[in-house]
Amino acid sequence: MAQALLSIQILPKLKQGDTDVIPYVDRAIEIIKESGVPYRVGPLETTMEGDLDTLLDIVKKMNAEMFELGSPSVLSQIKLSVDGSGNASMARLLQKYPDGR
Repeated sequence: MAQALLSIQILPKLKQGDTDVIPYVDRAIEIIKESGVPYRVGPLETTMEGDLDTLLDIVKKMNAEMFELGSPSVLSQIKLSVDGSGNASMARLLQKYPDGR
């Protein structure tokens, strides 16, 4: 399958009584980390790099985990760049701005 970059912002609706979304987001990022794909956490989204099918499976797992944590619904905003020649790379795109500046 094609190489891809996938950025995701996951927004779980909090279950009644919860007031902080951060534990949900932290768990979503843990799932990405556990997957072993290269990733970069940003202030509003996290970007992953890898095989398209693998990245979509990670997104499915992240959403399923939000329900396991008690979220009644989840909104996932996704940006996807797919490169059939295998050139999708965070390092290549960030070459000019490696530290984000």
